[in-house]
Amino acid sequence: AGERGRDAATTLSKDHEAMRAPKSVIPIEGLTAAVLNKKVQEIAAQRGRRGTDSRQLLRQLEGLSRLSIEFGPRVEVPILMHVISAQFGLQRNMDDYMDTATWRSCASYLERISNVVVDQGYRLGAQTIDEADLMLQSSNAASRIKAAASGPGGAMAAVAAEQELINPHTGEPETEDERAERVRMEKEAGMSEEEKKTIPVVGSLSMYLTSLEQEYTKSLQQISHHTPEYVARLRDEAKLVVLLTKGHTYYQREGLSDEAAALAQLRIEHLYYRHDTIAKQVDKAAEFYEQYGEVDMLHPACVSDQKGGTDYTKFHPAASSGKPTMADESATETTNWSDLINSLCTYVYQNGNDTARTRATICHVFHHALHDRFLEARDLLLMSHLQDTIYDTGDISTMILFNRMMVTLGMCAFRQGRIWDAHQCLTEVCSGRARELLAQGVSMGRFSDKTPEQEKAERRRQVPYHQHINLDLLEGCHLISAMLLEIPNMAAASVGDSGNTRRARPISRTFRKYHDMYDHQVFTGPPEQTRDYVMRASKALMTGDWKACVELCTQLEVWQLVPGEGVVASIQAMLKEKIKLEGLRTYLFAFSAQYDSLSLSQLCGMFEMTKNEVHSVVSRMMINRELFASWDQPTETIVLRKVEPNSLQVMALQFAEKAANLVEANERLLDVASGNLGYREDWKSGDHGDDRGHRGGHQRNDNRGQRNDGRGNRGFRRDGGSGGGGRGGRGGGRQNRTRQGAGNSGGGRGSGGGRGRGGGRRGEKKY
Repeated sequence: AGERGRDAATTLSKDHEAMRAPKSVIPIEGLTAAVLNKKVQEIAAQRGRRGTDSRQLLRQLEGLSRLSIEFGPRVEVPILMHVISAQFGLQRNMDDYMDTATWRSCASYLERISNVVVDQGYRLGAQTIDEADLMLQSSNAASRIKAAASGPGGAMAAVAAEQELINPHTGEPETEDERAERVRMEKEAGMSEEEKKTIPVVGSLSMYLTSLEQEYTKSLQQISHHTPEYVARLRDEAKLVVLLTKGHTYYQREGLSDEAAALAQLRIEHLYYRHDTIAKQVDKAAEFYEQYGEVDMLHPACVSDQKGGTDYTKFHPAASSGKPTMADESATETTNWSDLINSLCTYVYQNGNDTARTRATICHVFHHALHDRFLEARDLLLMSHLQDTIYDTGDISTMILFNRMMVTLGMCAFRQGRIWDAHQCLTEVCSGRARELLAQGVSMGRFSDKTPEQEKAERRRQVPYHQHINLDLLEGCHLISAMLLEIPNMAAASVGDSGNTRRARPISRTFRKYHDMYDHQVFTGPPEQTRDYVMRASKALMTGDWKACVELCTQLEVWQLVPGEGVVASIQAMLKEKIKLEGLRTYLFAFSAQYDSLSLSQLCGMFEMTKNEVHSVVSRMMINRELFASWDQPTETIVLRKVEPNSLQVMALQFAEKAANLVEANERLLDVASGNLGYREDWKSGDHGDDRGHRGGHQRNDNRGQRNDGRGNRGFRRDGGSGGGGRGGRGGGRQNRTRQGAGNSGGGRGSGGGRGRGGGRRGEKKY
């Protein structure tokens, strides 16, 4: 405990010493740009050495940067680059993040540099060391050391006997600092205007902007989102976007497309997730903070809407101007964010690398889906073929961004009433660990097999809290879309229509699992979570009580989280229409066997639908052979027909199903024996006549419409053919007869040598 206390006291004393360091580390009298640059180089050379205090060096560099303002941008900007580099060097490892005060100081220095290069027309160049100056310094140092070692008086006599420097223009003696300043001024005088506008610096502006963005993201990942510090930290995002904009403008002007595309992509990733209504309010609050500061720090007299008078004996002086407002609010309100995102993404498409283009496409689709432009988002996604190539990127952060985009696209489809599309987009992410797939949490299971390095890497990939997608809203959209698709499917399967395998196949296994768990509960209390509401609504829909289902689905509190004006009312209206439609279909599936005929007007009254809507739904079910009925137009009734199979047909269907299972089991055994395990799924899909390997040729059957392909790779194979006998394929039809015998596909002898291996067998009937 004593050692820890001494270490803490030592650290505290170093911090206080750094804070008390003088702002200027050299005398101000007679200060020149050459002396300033020399001191900066000395301090920069000390960085990274053992025993040096990095914070003390940073304070010294900051003091020199303030002294360099009077010498102009050519002296100030290189020193600011050294200061920024020292600020980024304060982090000891990749998990440390830059504190807020240092980050804002670094952002102000980068803003100063951006203003110089964008507004004043300067450009940044790479600083190089002149070889002649380097050789001169080394020769002078060597001569001094030699004189100090061999001289009779030692080092002091050698220094005293040093050659006196003479100014060639005036003939007067001068010091080294005066000579350096004279050489610098002469060099600048001989420069052209373009060379004067080029500032040689150490480091890259784009690299520093990228590092600043990474430090901002790391701070949001590690600051608790329950604290006011997190909310205050969000104000810095507007400043970061402005810096990225200036950097993009500068590199675009200089024709450096790679750096400009990288900065444009960073700018996109800080804009794409914001809805237009939220973006306007956030930017307006950021501008207000820049001009007036904290709202809590304003005087209470000036916060009220009423403006006070000039009689300060009755009114507080702060109330004379009234409530502070922004001078120009039109700039924020007139920004078209969709056009801005579109222009930035287009620039990245044209000039960025593969990873940048992929991420720009995902962000573009995300922004379209967030603003209910489903068709544009879907078309852009399909044209980019991201769903086919995303798993080949190898970048986990890009895959997480893709998952976020697919979820947002699914919720967009849900808001527009495209239930099938919504379910297709949401089912893959919502069926598993949605929190981990969206990088919105780390699983801390007791039996987790992750190493500490993997857990750290996963924490670094976490999405900041203000970009999270609400999981309750996501679960509500997924389960309700699954309910609207699965409940009619379950009702159709429950009436004994086992012959229709398309309807018997589950659409959403996740919904069925939750539904079975809800059914098996001994006691079901009032719904509390989103899942409970949807499960109870599905039970009501199964019994035909669509009004209870509508009430349970529309009163979910998660709909209040959807941004936009009037979105909640539109979602509730959409859910009511969809539930009525699926309730009608479920009712017809479940209870049509109990009726001989149904009145159209009665169905309209039960489900509060118009005659055209009911007629459309019932006719579609008839066309799809989901309902065996016909219309009686004069009486406006639906005449139902009984088409249940008799006992012989039921037994035949059962026999066919068992035979198909037996054939599948035999095929698995054959695949195990032959070692071709990879082709089982192809055979199960019904392609009995397809080639198992490379197509070796064809065998001619008596049935001309079918074909048996061999497994061999030896050329065209038939009885007496010129190619060697390949391994026989399966019979592709019903009792097909080849020229070698019934069902023996590969028994012919070829002139090339080798007897074909009889790999075929009698073709089976496919059910």
